[in-house]
Amino acid sequence: MKQPLEIRFIGMPSSEAVESAARDKALRLDRFCPSIMTCRVAIEHKQKHQHQGQPFAVRVDVTLPGHELTVNRVEHEDVYVALREAFDDMRRQVEDAVRLLRGQEKQHPTALHGEVVRFDAEGKFGFIRTADGDEYWFSAENVVNEPFESMPVGTQVQFIPEVAAEGRQAKRVSVGRHSFG
Repeated sequence: MKQPLEIRFIGMPSSEAVESAARDKALRLDRFCPSIMTCRVAIEHKQKHQHQGQPFAVRVDVTLPGHELTVNRVEHEDVYVALREAFDDMRRQVEDAVRLLRGQEKQHPTALHGEVVRFDAEGKFGFIRTADGDEYWFSAENVVNEPFESMPVGTQVQFIPEVAAEGRQAKRVSVGRHSFG
């Protein structure tokens, strides 16, 4: 970070243990994205009625070149859980901002089209062949919007390819050819 981390305690005395946890989480964020200019953390012990509990609220503000990011009012009765959730939310925002700074967009997998060509003897899994001749394994857990049992050999399908420990696997298999655009 270009400027020192700022930590404020509101409605509670400062705590070395909580401050250390916040510093550790901010350090991890800084290692992920060294271009962070500032990071401010506010930890508030909210005073509510006794029967409602007394949650901690955490706010994290981060400044990156061209970006002001805020995670506001993550609340939990355990201050460490509130800190973790706030910094997890901030990490996701920083990841998105870094992608924008690099001119990258989230990559969505490209769907392939194929035909169901065979099933195992027990009917627990099957194979899809693409026009290129590649075969992909699939099971009932990979099929969407259609019962696995109602997909005979020859069914035209669309799927998301994935390489798994077992080899090529078809995910999110759906019947028919769908267009995108």
